Amino acid sequence: MSKPTVTLVTGRELPELSEDDQVLPPLLEARGVEVQIACWDDPEVAWDDAGLCIIRTVPDYAPRRKEFFEWAHSVPKLLNNPTILEWNSDKHYLQELTARGLPTIETTWLEVEQDLSKHQVHTRFPAGGDFVVKPAVSSGKHSTGRYTAREAYSRMAAIQHAMQILENGHAAMVQRYLESMEKRGEISLIFFNGLLSHAVEKDTILDSPTGPRPEVHRNRAHAHAITQGERTRGEDVRAALHASIKDLIGRDEQLIYCRIDMVAGDDDLEILEVSLFDCNLYLTSDPKAAEAFADAIAMRAFW
Repeated sequence: MSKPTVTLVTGRELPELSEDDQVLPPLLEARGVEVQIACWDDPEVAWDDAGLCIIRTVPDYAPRRKEFFEWAHSVPKLLNNPTILEWNSDKHYLQELTARGLPTIETTWLEVEQDLSKHQVHTRFPAGGDFVVKPAVSSGKHSTGRYTAREAYSRMAAIQHAMQILENGHAAMVQRYLESMEKRGEISLIFFNGLLSHAVEKDTILDSPTGPRPEVHRNRAHAHAITQGERTRGEDVRAALHASIKDLIGRDEQLIYCRIDMVAGDDDLEILEVSLFDCNLYLTSDPKAAEAFADAIAMRAFW
C-alpha cells in the first residue's frame, strides 16, 4: 500500500514553514504519511499530484487575495474548503456570527462604498479611551494599531491608518480596546477535526499608544487551562460557524482546524476572531498539541 501524500502549504516568506509548524513533518512521517512543503504560488508545483493540501501560514495572501483564492479553488484536495476560507478571509463574517446571537467585540465598520472623508472617519472614533483600527482583510503581518482618543496626534494617526486601509480597497474596523486584556490576555481555543485540542492565553497584543503606530505582538502565548465558560463559549461559536457554513455551501463540513479567539468583555466572553487558515495553532505550547494535529491530518489523509 502506497503512502498518502500531504502537502503543507506556506508562503514565500516562510519556505520551510513557521517555527511552530516545523514539528509537523516528522510527526506525519511517523504516521505513514509522505510529506512535502510547497509555497502556494510556486509555478513548479503539480497540485494535481500534491495529495491532501493543508494551508498553514501564508502571510502574503492578503495583498494578493484574488490570486490566492483563484489558486485555492484550483487545488483538487484542499483543507479547509476554499469557499469557506474565502468567506473567513473577510472579517465581515463577524457580522453574521453576531446576527446568530454570539457576543462579538463591538465594531464600527468603515466601508469603502461610504466614500468617507477624513472628518467623517474621525467622527466615527470613540469619544474616550483607547481603541483599535484594523483592516477587514489581513494576514498576521498586516496592520493593526492601538490608539487613544485622549491625544490629538494619536487620533490623527488613527485617521491616517483607516484612510490607508480604505484606499487599499478594504473596509476598516474600529473596536474599543478592552482594558481586561491588560490583566488577562486573549484566549485562543484550537480545534482539530471538530475536537478541542488545547488553549493558549496570549499576553497584551498591542503596546500602549505612545507612537504613531504601536507595534503588534502576537507570539507571547502560554498554555491555558480551559474553563467551563470558555469551553461552552467555544461550542456556541462552533454551532454558529457550522450554521453559516451550511448556508454558504449547502451542507456542513468538518474543519481540519479552527482557532477561536475570545476575551473577557464587560459582562461576558466576547469573540474577537475565528480563524480557519493562516493562523498560529501554537503547536509547541502544549506537549500534546502537535501530536493531536498530526493525528487529525493523518486521519484525513488516509480517508
